[in-house]
Order: sequence, then C-alpha cells, then structure tokens
Amino acid sequence: MIDPIFWLGLSILLVAVSLTAVLVTAIPALQEVARAARSAEKLFDTLRRDLPPTLEAIRLTGLEISELTDDVSDGVKSASQVVKQVDRSIDGAKKQAQKVEVSTRSVFAGVTTAWKTFNRRPSRLSPSQRDLLTSSDRLEYIQENELDDDVQIVNNSRPKAPILNDPEDE
Repeated sequence: MIDPIFWLGLSILLVAVSLTAVLVTAIPALQEVARAARSAEKLFDTLRRDLPPTLEAIRLTGLEISELTDDVSDGVKSASQVVKQVDRSIDGAKKQAQKVEVSTRSVFAGVTTAWKTFNRRPSRLSPSQRDLLTSSDRLEYIQENELDDDVQIVNNSRPKAPILNDPEDE
C-alpha cells in the first residue's frame, strides 16, 4: 500500500507548516508583549523614583491633619469652657439683679412705710395728753378729728396736730 516513509515525511511537513503558521501569528503578539514589557519597565522606574517621596508627603499630610485635629479639638474644648464661664457669669448676674430687685423693693417699702408713719396723725392721745384734756376738750378733739379726716381725704392734705389746752391756762 503506501509507504510509511511517505507518511512520515508528510507528517513532518505538516508539523513544519503548523509551526511556521504559529510563529507567523505569534511574532506580532510577541512584539506587543515586548512593548508592554518596556512600558511596564518604564512605569516601574517612574514608580520607584516618584512613589517614595509621594508616600512621604502623604504620611506628613496625615500627621499635619492629626495635629490640626488635635488643635481644633483643644479649641473646641476651650470655647466650651468659655461658654460655660459666660453662662455662669450670666447666672450670677441674674441672681445679683434679683437680690438688687428684692433690696430695692424692701427699701422702697421701708421708705413708703416711714413716709406714711411720718405723715400719719395719731388717732389716740398718749396718756399724758389725755390727762391734760377735759371732757369738753376731748369731745371737741374727736369732732375735729372726724372733720379733719374727711377734709384730708378730700384735699389729700396733712392732718392738723391735736389742739391741747395748756395746763397752765386753767
């Protein structure tokens, strides 16, 4: 039938053609891989050169941010203390104002009472004055007081002092 050497030659030829086809198609792919490798090498060189200073700058920025956060936190605490102090001062001022109001009312009430007492006409005679009056004088005194009280209410004037007879006159 057919000679085995022919088949061996044909097989080798087919293998050679297949390998040639693979190489022809693989060459552009290998060139692209080589270009990618060169680009990757350039990228790695750039990263090796630029990354450490960038990382150091990021680290320093993080430290500065933490310092600023601490400063802001201290400022907020200080402001909080100032607000509390102002609040306490306002409360103290309110209490002092209330004390002044109470004191003012007390002083005003005292002055008003003193003025009323000073302007008040005694409704009763002292025992020494009673001994000095005779019964007719007493009656006259009572009638005058009633009349004076009515006049005082109408005129809003100060009442007259009681009229007493001098014991030496009798």
